[in-house]
This record gives sequence, C-alpha cells and structure tokens, in this order.
Amino acid sequence: MAELTPSAPRWPLALVVLGVAAGLLYLLQPILMPFVLGALIAYLGDPLVDRLEKYKLSRTAGVVIVFVLFTALMVLAVLVALPLLVQQLDALVRKVPQIYHWLTHTLLPWLQTRFSLPLEQLPDVDWTSQLATHWQSLGKFSAQLLREITGSGLGLLLGLANLALVPVVAFYLLRDWDTLVSRGLHMFPRAWQGKTAEMVAEADEVVSAFLRGQFLVMCALGVIYSCGLWLVGLQLALLLGVLAGLASIVPYLGFAVGVTASCIAAYAQFHDWHMLLWVGVVFGVGQALESMVLTPVLVGDRIGLHPVAVIFALMAGGQIAGFVGVLLALPVAAVITVFLRHAVEYYQSSSLYGGD
Repeated sequence: MAELTPSAPRWPLALVVLGVAAGLLYLLQPILMPFVLGALIAYLGDPLVDRLEKYKLSRTAGVVIVFVLFTALMVLAVLVALPLLVQQLDALVRKVPQIYHWLTHTLLPWLQTRFSLPLEQLPDVDWTSQLATHWQSLGKFSAQLLREITGSGLGLLLGLANLALVPVVAFYLLRDWDTLVSRGLHMFPRAWQGKTAEMVAEADEVVSAFLRGQFLVMCALGVIYSCGLWLVGLQLALLLGVLAGLASIVPYLGFAVGVTASCIAAYAQFHDWHMLLWVGVVFGVGQALESMVLTPVLVGDRIGLHPVAVIFALMAGGQIAGFVGVLLALPVAAVITVFLRHAVEYYQSSSLYGGD
C-alpha cells in the first residue's frame, strides 16, 4: 500500500471535492431536513437490523421489524407523555404569579441584604390580566398562522411531502446502509482506503457515543429525575425531569439546570427550605447513577467531546444551517475531532515537528 503523504497529488483534488460537497450542502440545506432525519433514523437503527440479520432474517424483514418498533415507541410516547407534559405546562403557567411573587418579595430582598446590593424593585404585575391578554394574543397568532398555512396550498403540500419523505428515506437508507458505506469507502483512492476505514470506524465510535449512548443516558436521566421529583411530591416533576434530561446532552448542564429550576419550583410549592434538600438528593442520586452506571454501561470508554466543544458545535451548527445544522453539529464535530487527532499524530511523527 502506498504511503499517504501531504505532498501526494491526490490531496488538492480531495480538498476540492470536500469544498464542493460543503458548498452544495450549504446551498441545499432548505431541502435537507427529511434526508438528515432519515439518515439519523437509519444510523440509529442499523445496529438493531444487523443483530436481526444474525438470526437468519433478511435485511428487509429486519428493517420492517425495527420500523414497527420505532413507530410503536413514538406512538406510546405521544399518547402517554404528551398529555402529561401539556398538563404540567398549564400548571407551570398558573404558578408563574406565585413564583414571581417569591422572587420579588423573598429571594431578591434576601440577596440584596446578604450581599449589600443596591435596592432594585421589580415592577408589580397584574398577572390575571397579563396572562389573559397573552393567552388571547397567542390564540390569535396561532389561528392566523394556521389560516396562512392552510391557505397556502403549495406550502402545506411541501410540508406534508417533507414529513412523508422522512420514513421513506429512512427505510431505503436503512435497508442499504452497509452497502452504501462499503461503496463510499471504495470511492477513495486505494492508498487511502485502509486509513480511511480506520478513521471512519473511530468516527462511528464517537458519533455512536452521542447519538446512541448519550441519547439513552438522556432518556434514563429524564426518567430518574421525573420519578425522583414525583416521589418528593413536586407537581411539575415530569416537566422538570424531561428538561433536565434533555439538557444532559452537555455534561453537568442537565444537573445545573434541573436542580436550579426544581429548587425554585419546590420552594414556590411548599415554602419549606427542607424540601430543597430532597431535591438535591434526587439530583445527587441521578448524577451518581450517571457517572457510575449509565455512562460506563451505555457510552463506555468511547471517545467523547469536551463540554465546551459540544456547546460550540451546537451553536455553530445553528448559526450556519439552522435546525439542520443543529442536527448535524455533533456528528460533524465528532468526525472533525477524529480527523484532527490523526492530523496531530501525523504532524508529531513528521520531521517538521521533530526538527530533523
């Protein structure tokens, strides 16, 4: 196998192809949503289909089984969790005046006295009229938006077509996933295929940690926090648990957001400082389980991204390509991390670094 060197004539062509591909993705990003979602579903489902194939099932039969399983889980989540979340959102709206009163009459004066801050009073708000006004405005806005969407036949058809494309794209990508990966690898020059396969395997390990392992960790933490807060007696247990679980995509962010929001909600509900200790116990147990059980079992020793890199990748992806960019941010960052690590290793083993 030929030596892969920076001076090889293939590099300029590879950079041109990479630049053209990046440009096309940027120009086509308004229509990429169903393809990105379909690719993510196919990537998540491929290991399950591979396992089913080991039981002498055909690839198509395995894809159908996985699709039925995914669909059943989504329907169950919508039927069970969505009504509960709506109820808790309604309860949160009703608690806004109480929380605001606690902030203005208890927390803010205590902070001002404790830390000798200048006296600043938040304005008194007539929450009855304000909430009624805003709910009416929201209702009018929603009705107007619905009229505009339904009034534009082309826009409605495009939206439905994009939604319908997601399972179609996911099905065909999942059915042919291994073949597509193999063909894509063989598109590289023969001298690069061995190193490329190695880097793709490492990139898959990193992406798996976030798209499979970290997703399972987030779901598990959401369940743990919700159940723990429910045992404490918090009325907003499900909403706060789900929020903390989703924020756990960034290490320790879910803990910080969840414990802060839950402590505020707990004191507003019970007016007892001792309840904050129980909230702390819930999140402490969740954090301990994440560190000692969930992450080692579900994520393992696979390569991870630094929390700052995760935040930057999500913000950069959203800035460059909107929601599609957010979906692609972590996979792209994981791949870039692997390539950069190999580039650094190559540089450190070169004569340029050694000074020879």
